[in-house]
Amino acid sequence: MRTLLPIGLTVLLGATLLGAGPPAAAQDSKPGSPEEIQVNAMRDPEVRKYAAIVAGLDAFDRHHGMAPRVAALQFRIEPRRGASRPVLPAARLGGDDGFSLALAVDAHDLFTVPRSQTALDANSELVINQKRRQYQVTPVVQSPGLPANVRRLGDLRLECRVQVAIIKEEIPLWVVLTANTLLRTRDWCGFEFEGKSGFTHKHRQVVRAAVLVDGNRSALLETEGRGFRAPLGDRRWSDDALIELELEPDPAPDPAATGTAGETPRTAP
Repeated sequence: MRTLLPIGLTVLLGATLLGAGPPAAAQDSKPGSPEEIQVNAMRDPEVRKYAAIVAGLDAFDRHHGMAPRVAALQFRIEPRRGASRPVLPAARLGGDDGFSLALAVDAHDLFTVPRSQTALDANSELVINQKRRQYQVTPVVQSPGLPANVRRLGDLRLECRVQVAIIKEEIPLWVVLTANTLLRTRDWCGFEFEGKSGFTHKHRQVVRAAVLVDGNRSALLETEGRGFRAPLGDRRWSDDALIELELEPDPAPDPAATGTAGETPRTAP
């Protein structure tokens, strides 16, 4: 998850900006299938407009040069604060007249969303089988070959542009224009507040320290909990600069808390 720094602007937007493995394949699903029931049965599931997802895909293509080694934009089903990792997550596109397209979610909770004119014509939404107050869908841009504790600055820049494109499609135009005025720029990703990056990037583990390395230069980044701030708008740092994270180890899983979920086969959506 990535959030804008100023509290007033976060309240104004009324929404949180959207937060690797092989691209997940998409497959058709008929209305009433077990996969669709699995998604629809969840009360108050997480939902995003498909048109907003397409805006994110457009931004990915437009700024792909920031992360040229990333083959496709992915999305991850992530827990919000206090929630545990989702169990057997499923996702689909659902729209008018019974349109349904199941999306395969991999073992890392990642999936891709295809372009589909039929889905657009059906006013589709991206739906996951998790409660929206506990889970969210976030775009993921991550160059291959990097360790789990290393992020590439160009990946984060592209990820941010995807996030902003999605949120701008989902909120009213007057909110976008008001935000542009408050930020004094239409480039939300390049926004700085009191000399600091306007975005906090979240990791799945607590971040003890974060160091930005670009050739012979390095800088210690600000961290807080699972978050760190990177200079997205500072072009003195190249897209190939790396952020090395020192992470807190994950706590050992509690078998009593997980029950038999780990033994349950994943249901292919």
